[in-house]
Amino acid sequence: MARVRDVLPDMLLAQRGTLFPFVPVFLGVGIGLYFSLRVEPPIWVLATCAASGLLALVWHLRSRSAFAPLICALAMVALGLALAGTRAHHVAGAVIDWRYYGPVTGRVVAIDRSASDALRITLDNVWLTDVPLSETPDRVRLSIHVKTQSLTPEPGMTIMTTAHLGPPGGAVEPGGFDFRRHAWFLRLGAVGYTRVPLVLWEEAGRDRLVFRTRMAISQRVQEALPGDTGAFATAIITGDRSAIPQPVLQALRDTNLAHLLAISGLHMGLVSAFVFAVLRLGLLLTPVGLRWPIKKIAAGGALVVAAIYLALSGGNVATERAFVMVAMMLFAVMVDRRAISLRAVALAALIVLVLRPEALMGPGFQMSFSATTALVAIFSALRDSRHDLPRHRLLRGAASVLMSSAVAGAATAPFAMAHFNQIAQFGLIANLATVPLMGLLVIPAAVLGILLMPLGLESIGLTLMGLGLDWILGVAQAMAGWTGAVRPVMTPDPAVLPLIALGCLFVVLWQGRLRWFGLAPVLLATMLWSRAERPPILVAEDGALVGVMTTHGRALSRDTGAGFIAGVWLENDGQGLDQPAAAALWDKTAFPIRHIRGKREAAAFEGCTEGLLVIANTDLPDRPGAATCTVLDAATLAGLGSLSLTRDDTGNWHMEKARDRSGARLWNDKTVRSSQ
Repeated sequence: MARVRDVLPDMLLAQRGTLFPFVPVFLGVGIGLYFSLRVEPPIWVLATCAASGLLALVWHLRSRSAFAPLICALAMVALGLALAGTRAHHVAGAVIDWRYYGPVTGRVVAIDRSASDALRITLDNVWLTDVPLSETPDRVRLSIHVKTQSLTPEPGMTIMTTAHLGPPGGAVEPGGFDFRRHAWFLRLGAVGYTRVPLVLWEEAGRDRLVFRTRMAISQRVQEALPGDTGAFATAIITGDRSAIPQPVLQALRDTNLAHLLAISGLHMGLVSAFVFAVLRLGLLLTPVGLRWPIKKIAAGGALVVAAIYLALSGGNVATERAFVMVAMMLFAVMVDRRAISLRAVALAALIVLVLRPEALMGPGFQMSFSATTALVAIFSALRDSRHDLPRHRLLRGAASVLMSSAVAGAATAPFAMAHFNQIAQFGLIANLATVPLMGLLVIPAAVLGILLMPLGLESIGLTLMGLGLDWILGVAQAMAGWTGAVRPVMTPDPAVLPLIALGCLFVVLWQGRLRWFGLAPVLLATMLWSRAERPPILVAEDGALVGVMTTHGRALSRDTGAGFIAGVWLENDGQGLDQPAAAALWDKTAFPIRHIRGKREAAAFEGCTEGLLVIANTDLPDRPGAATCTVLDAATLAGLGSLSLTRDDTGNWHMEKARDRSGARLWNDKTVRSSQ
């Protein structure tokens, strides 16, 4: 210990001036700690963490101790936990915990499409029949399953319909993605569907101006560019994906081109760079170019355009994150600082985490900042070393594109594999064939189209934009059909991604040879991932689906129905099966299981045999031999969430419940909400 006390101060002193990028890392550790808890921390714990963290930061700023960076790190962990908890309480709202069927009235605040390709709307100012206002959700989301719809929902419009509503669903398997937590931070207190045509209750008012402008631009774009091309263009310009069909989305995902749909760092950076270049060149050709700081003026103009783009795109988390990154770089130009550095990336991450700490848990934040950090680190290292890119402009551009795609792809690969359970094996080729066209044609043409829209001449720019998008869609659809385009990947242990992230960040941020110790957690994560095992038996929350792992893959108890749950299980298995193929394996299961669906099958159930596992989505009457088998019916499954089952050598069943893994938190336990 004495040796450590002697060496540690010297190590920390050697890092002076380079430790700021660790601030968002330790803040993220605190945020991750909050979300990993199984019990909701009381308010006084959050207040204590906040107070102690702030006091430690004040001490750190006044102290000259060599150990001050360690105190700062602990302070950021405490503040991260307090920040995430405060945010969770700030967005708190009513969540229904029963099934509702009846009239629903609300104002349209979002329009998109569900996984089943149905039109989906989000409502606020919600009113439900016979439900007190204190128990009415702030927002509800409805999928519209109506064949003939006379009313087209528009932003700000108040509509009424008759709908089925229920609470947001939990994880479809223990330890899986917790949609209840995701819905909590979106302030969704109920989700459901309607088969009844929408009725106009009140026309849109003057509020929601930005939303209505977005939808109006979307309509103009799709009039100029019909079909899939127009839907793609709309997603790039306004962030509206409601017109993109599922086959197109799947082709883009299978070729690692889905990031072109999201208005993220690529789009925001290209728009800002194009506007910056045009403004700077235009000012240079005027007399003010000799008397005014045109570079700073161009950066200011690009910042204004980026802010407008943020507003028009809907301001989702990914776009906010991209805007913060671009704003930091443009502001650095205006104050004569280095525009691209790890400090700028760290400051952007810090701002995003302070505003939306829950973003840390999503793939968007993880993939965006992993790619940005890796690119800045690699190109900064090349700039500071004697080895640089070729000097010839054409060769330099080609090398930059190739290296950028390779570095960004490698940095985001672990997160993409873990969240989406697949590797797009031709993704690098697809990106090399399409991303340069985004910067050279698609984005400049989109800016031109928007500028000409008030004059009614938007078709000039949009037609050029469509040519580029047609090429991108053609590449995606062609490569998605190649043999081996997608390789499925098994979902990893929950510890894998944090180990990879922290290890790689240490390698990038720490100065000196000690940085290579960061490879140790990465190697450990790789070993854990390679040894990952899937649950032998999975049971859906309502007992509507059962999945049993066999030597040929997971066998499912039904070939239709519960399609979302089936899809998630099969993706997490990494076997590449679809639901009908998995259902064909059901007779080959090694476990004695009986799945009963509906009251007819329950009434026909004759009774148990020794060692039988009976799972039903309805209540089962008592039958002879019930004591010799294990029965999980609707009454038993109520409140447990989804289940995973294992059987030991003595024949006893061991059950893991999704509710136990997710814990008693604000978003999934009404008693916790009422006690806070």
